[in-house]
Amino acid sequence: MQTCAYQSELICFLEANFNAIVGWLANILFYQIPVPFVEGATFPFVVLWLVIGGVFFTLRLGFVNIRMFSHAIKVVAGKYSNPNDKGQISHFQALSAAVSATVGLGNIAGVAVAVSIGGPGAVIWMVIAALFGMSTKFAEVTMGQKYRQISADGRVSGGAFYYLRDGIKQVIPNKFGKILGLVLAAIFAVSCLFGAIGAGGMFQSNQTVKIIGNTFAEAKQFDIMISTTIALAVGIVLIGGIKRIASVAERIVPLMAVIYLSAGLVVLVANANAVPAAISTMFELAFDTNSNSIYGGIIGAIIVGFKRASFSNEAGIGSAPIAHSAAKTNEPVREGCVALLEPFIDTVIICFMTGIIITVTGVYEDKTIEGGVLMTSAAFSTVIDWFPVILSICIAMFAYSTMITWSYYGEKAWGYLFGQGSAKIFHVIFCTACFFGGIINFKPVLDFADLMILGMAIPNLIGLYILSNSISRDVKSYKDKLKAGEFG
Repeated sequence: MQTCAYQSELICFLEANFNAIVGWLANILFYQIPVPFVEGATFPFVVLWLVIGGVFFTLRLGFVNIRMFSHAIKVVAGKYSNPNDKGQISHFQALSAAVSATVGLGNIAGVAVAVSIGGPGAVIWMVIAALFGMSTKFAEVTMGQKYRQISADGRVSGGAFYYLRDGIKQVIPNKFGKILGLVLAAIFAVSCLFGAIGAGGMFQSNQTVKIIGNTFAEAKQFDIMISTTIALAVGIVLIGGIKRIASVAERIVPLMAVIYLSAGLVVLVANANAVPAAISTMFELAFDTNSNSIYGGIIGAIIVGFKRASFSNEAGIGSAPIAHSAAKTNEPVREGCVALLEPFIDTVIICFMTGIIITVTGVYEDKTIEGGVLMTSAAFSTVIDWFPVILSICIAMFAYSTMITWSYYGEKAWGYLFGQGSAKIFHVIFCTACFFGGIINFKPVLDFADLMILGMAIPNLIGLYILSNSISRDVKSYKDKLKAGEFG
């Protein structure tokens, strides 16, 4: 990556001010809460906020993450689909679009970051966080479907903006409830807007450019050209709306998952004898009570694992309801069931695969390798030296699918704040962010992405807590209908 001595003054100016803004926001959103009985250990408030949310909704909804899992698979397979239901896309397309936003560089670079900071044990805590996150994802998507807005021409707008604004005032039917809903919806929309730009655009573009430059040495001098190509490719799909995004996602997501998991299996087969020991190491470090260990013991593993899981599967963030709101169904709980599969696919399967590959190859012990996508690339190259090329292809697909879905999320946030008629302005802003994300340093991009995407969880979970009784009643009603055979 070029230094300011070789970059334009404009790029240097933007990068310097970007770092200052990130530092200021970090002091607010990542306020560190001291961990009792562990000297010097702290836990980021916003991460603890997400963990509590996952546990709460798992218990409040009677372990819906487990009890409705098989039903969710049947829904995605089309058993309960009705083409006459209101909406724009199928259950599978909605799942693909939402998964395309989460299955990205968080699964490749993010897991490597977790392992490099918190050790292999952090991956186990990522999986644990994801299992609880399935319940949060269910709750938010159910509400997103329930309070979605459908225009006269059939276009759908949905997400936390609307269940915060409209749902809270139904539960608290007075002036305070109305004002609270409006304020939380506005905060969420602003956070979502910048989350789309940071996590959905800049971070994905940044790591794509980096891995391409690392894999193809001659490409390092063309980072501006590559960033421009990424921005244009996103813009082409972005203007087509959710139907085009879902159409692209339902093709890319299965393909990229198969390619990545197949390559990962080759690495594991090549290291088959070491796999049991690697898994044992992951669990040992996940519950290591020695706080003075190199990775900070169990506290370090939990903090890093939960943080990266939140960034990876976005459970509790409130992003997924935007895509799922467009699904064709008249039963909000049904789409909530579809959504609970996302953290399982994203974290329990794909992130765990990445984590065990990094652990079994031992690359995490090499401190000369930067924690991030380059560490994952190094793990793949230990088996076949040209495997990083396959990884580069996967990353390009992961990143692109994430960018196009997050562009839609950002567009809906923009539309909520400024009106859908001015969406083209956001299109330009998002594509510009993808360009600049590819040519500035990695660390501030990662920090900004974390800040914005995790910041969305504050208003979202406040609203979901308020709506929890309503969610519980809806789940009971749906289960009663399902048991009675009303859905066929």
